[in-house]
Amino acid sequence: MSKLLHIKNMVCDRCIMVVRQQLDAAGLDYKHVQLGQVELGKEATAAQLQQLREQLEQNGFELLDDKKAKLVEKIKNIIITLVHGKDAGELHLKLSAILEEKTGMDYHYLTSLFSSVEGITIEKYTILQRIEKVKELLTYDEKSLSDIAFEMGYSSVQHLSQQFKKTTGLTPTHFKQVKENKRQPLDKITGS
Repeated sequence: MSKLLHIKNMVCDRCIMVVRQQLDAAGLDYKHVQLGQVELGKEATAAQLQQLREQLEQNGFELLDDKKAKLVEKIKNIIITLVHGKDAGELHLKLSAILEEKTGMDYHYLTSLFSSVEGITIEKYTILQRIEKVKELLTYDEKSLSDIAFEMGYSSVQHLSQQFKKTTGLTPTHFKQVKENKRQPLDKITGS
């Protein structure tokens, strides 16, 4: 048994809090909990892992066993943290270099694996995450479209607007006017 657990669908700080509660309820000793991953203080018994698996599933999470699934989830968590994290400044860096650095694996392998498992490219997944963050920022109405474009790593307002319209079918301005803001939970963002 490993002291490192991988958990699918952890996409925010609230998810970390819920997983901590589930670890406590299962009587598991843990050192560190972050998006998609838990480092246990000591190895868990099969019974503890089964209890945790059931509790996690009741809350919309999944304990991952498959190595490829773990890697895909890690890629998703890196992108979500990058796009929705407190320091979105890294969006100006090249995604392929960031993923290679954080996974220690070749980008071509990562993108091939991701596409085969998710049915969507890493680039498209990243665009969908960025557009979701743009929707959030537009909903708050605290920043100009120019500021949002810069913060989200777009080369221009025009580039952001084109990508936004292509993805949502609406211009950013029209999206702000629509009363029903069509935002999605981060763990439900897919290419379909």
